[in-house]
Amino acid sequence: MRRESASRNSSSRPHLSTTVWSRMRFLTAQPLWLFAIELVILTALAMAGPILIRRRVALERLRTNNEVAGFKFATVGVLYAVLLAFAIVVVWQKFEDAGNAAAEEAGAAATIYRLSHGIGEQAGAALRDRMSVYLEAVIDQDWPAMARGIYSPAATRALDGIYVSLLTNSPDDRPGAVALSEILRQLDEVTSARRQRLEMSAGVVPGVLWAVLLAGAAITIGFTFFFGSKNVLAQSLMTGALAVLIFAGLLIIVAIDHPFTGTVSVDPAPLVLVLHDFGGH
Repeated sequence: MRRESASRNSSSRPHLSTTVWSRMRFLTAQPLWLFAIELVILTALAMAGPILIRRRVALERLRTNNEVAGFKFATVGVLYAVLLAFAIVVVWQKFEDAGNAAAEEAGAAATIYRLSHGIGEQAGAALRDRMSVYLEAVIDQDWPAMARGIYSPAATRALDGIYVSLLTNSPDDRPGAVALSEILRQLDEVTSARRQRLEMSAGVVPGVLWAVLLAGAAITIGFTFFFGSKNVLAQSLMTGALAVLIFAGLLIIVAIDHPFTGTVSVDPAPLVLVLHDFGGH
């Protein structure tokens, strides 16, 4: 019951980050084709930077700082590349963890269905019915709710109902008691996996890191505007190539930062399969 209480507390946790989460929701929920359009627009704006600077600052004046600026740009570029790569790796790892949590929840639910035959016919049938109700609530309500950064109270109530059903059941024989003990352990796995995915649905990257990533992108790309190259078109193209790499990295982070939202997201397929195989649906 201690894990169950922890699940309730953590289930409400996504509400605490709703304000931060909603600021990124309009980006995360976008389709991939819109991400591509935004990447083209941002790159075009970056490529316009060197041309605009050249119109205001003479080439000779820009050239005087090329050597010193080159060393500084190398330092800035390396620092930002490390930060961006670190953010991508962390977000991708959390995305995989979210998928693993869904798979673990499905595996534990399937085991509960199988073990339910060991606690008596009537108690087992009741447990299977309650598990079906829980999985239906998770698939139909919990998943859409997580896409909005919240959770489904119906799924929480269904999980509570399973605990109540099990804790009021006392098998008379030893095999039934052993089966009940293992069912409770597997239900603990279900609760833990649900708590994991609810926490991850609110996003991984904190607001302060977003501020650093965006500011770093602006500084790194803006740095290239002030180099003095005789061929301004070539300079603009090099700036564009750098911008594509940086913005593509940022868009990857945006796309998978919330594992249950948007086109690139974790779906409830493992749970659907368990419900189909064992729930009679």
